[in-house]
Amino acid sequence: MATLLHPAPLLVCLTLVTLCQGGCVEVDSHTEAVLGQTFKITCISCKKRSETSATAFTEWFFKEKDTDEMVKILRYSYESKLEVMDPRFEGLVVWNGTKKVDDLQDVSIFILNVTYEHAGEYVCTVNRTLNFGDVFFHTVMVNKTIHVAVVPKANRDTASIVSEIMMYVLIVVLTIWLVAEMIYCYKKIAAATEAAAQENASEYLAITSESKENCTGVQAAE
Repeated sequence: MATLLHPAPLLVCLTLVTLCQGGCVEVDSHTEAVLGQTFKITCISCKKRSETSATAFTEWFFKEKDTDEMVKILRYSYESKLEVMDPRFEGLVVWNGTKKVDDLQDVSIFILNVTYEHAGEYVCTVNRTLNFGDVFFHTVMVNKTIHVAVVPKANRDTASIVSEIMMYVLIVVLTIWLVAEMIYCYKKIAAATEAAAQENASEYLAITSESKENCTGVQAAE
């Protein structure tokens, strides 16, 4: 006899598989920091083969706006944690990447109390050593460049404005649809009630007429 799969457990299983396969997603970093606020610089380098064990560390470099010198500002590894090497970032950098394993894939950072000195070009490097069965090791280096601008106040991007407009349009459309559905249902209920009332009245008149005929027949017989 064939076994039927219930849809709910099947959906849960598919969801878990999807989450497992999509555990690491490389996304672009925001590039506009606001003066005096905290800013996150996102840097993610996903390992291509999840079944292969690996270890990784990251180094960040910075070239200030209108300068040509690229300076190493920090290093992070699972063993030594965060090491800040530039006085411009001393006490202002907070690690926001992978923390509990030595294979770093998310190497993002926070910069606290942003100043105009923090505007410029950032390069995050991920040095990953792949371990193939304790026999063969392969080192891969990935570089990602993020250009950061510092502005006095936050500017809303076009995508945010369009999203808000679409949200309000959707609310208006759904409200109109709901009102239309309520009017339609009210008319159907009113029509059904009126039809039932007419049917009941017709039945009542028929019964009354029949009763009168019966009474007339009885009187004639007497």
